[in-house]
Amino acid sequence: MLDHHQIAAATRIGMLTRERDTASACAEALRELGRALPLDAATLLEVDPITGTYVQIAGVGYDAEVSEALAAEFMSTPWYGNVLRSEVPPSISEDIEDVEQTEGSGERYRDGWFYAERMRPAGVRDAVTGALRHRGRLVGMITLSTDTPDAYDTDTRRLLASLLPALGVLADTTAHAGDLHDLPAEGGASLLVADEAIDVPGRDPAGVLRDAEFRRLARAFADSRGTRLRLLWPVGQDWYRVTLRRHTLGAAVVRQAVLVHEAPVPLPYGLSPRELEVLTRAATGQTNQAIAQALFLSPRTVHTHVEHLLRKTGAASRAEATALAVRDGLLRPTAADVERFVERTAERTQETTRRLKPVQ
Repeated sequence: MLDHHQIAAATRIGMLTRERDTASACAEALRELGRALPLDAATLLEVDPITGTYVQIAGVGYDAEVSEALAAEFMSTPWYGNVLRSEVPPSISEDIEDVEQTEGSGERYRDGWFYAERMRPAGVRDAVTGALRHRGRLVGMITLSTDTPDAYDTDTRRLLASLLPALGVLADTTAHAGDLHDLPAEGGASLLVADEAIDVPGRDPAGVLRDAEFRRLARAFADSRGTRLRLLWPVGQDWYRVTLRRHTLGAAVVRQAVLVHEAPVPLPYGLSPRELEVLTRAATGQTNQAIAQALFLSPRTVHTHVEHLLRKTGAASRAEATALAVRDGLLRPTAADVERFVERTAERTQETTRRLKPVQ
């Protein structure tokens, strides 16, 4: 039977999953666990999505470097498999009770070399380890330890098992990447870190990332000072509205990522792909003559495309059409064009401040 302290702690840990400051939320979660379960030390680790290694987000009595080294070594043991297979986290004292026999000799954890050489010399007499998952993915691991023998009985371990889903949200480096706010609920999304694409929970992968040219554009965006870029991009015969946005990934190892969101759309205003290309180049400041040379067209043909896109967009002039293109993301830019079109938070903030400043 749970007491009111344990119920309160479990409730508060669940509420922490809403926090955006993951590192602080994880530290607070360990403090709440200390009120609900016996522990003298604890470590909460996330899986680095790039390296696949465990990295400590928060710890009580565990140095991060030591904790990560122990996790790496523990992964090489057969007892790590017990942790991954168990619905109820195994402990040193009860690791075989409801878990398959360890491969090989069937040796119990408390009788094995890892406990004898790593845990017992540190004063650990009982410990419990749980695998953290979110949306079906392994995202982290938690270990609680104490100098009290046989502290983690079945009821205690079941209580921890009930908290693993919430702890999994806290440990998932991509948990909040699916909170796309003003972006459409439909469509694919991925996170791009360096040149590594990472899935976003609840979203199909962004298909535009299969295009090498688009990847070059995304890398140029990552290298820019921009915070957001809206554009149009073809995938096969279809066109997509694509938004690139800066995103901070991870709590223990903080990485700067690019969030790529795509949604299928017809080309706006009935523009043709060539008209969109001409409009994009016009928005960079190129003259009709320069556009003609770049696209291997005659100046007369470019002039005709400009007339058509003005009529279709309802713009009164070339300048008005290019302003519309930048404002609404009617662009199919190259990597070299990115700096011209990215939105920058500081610039928007300054513009807002100028508009709000009272007239003297």
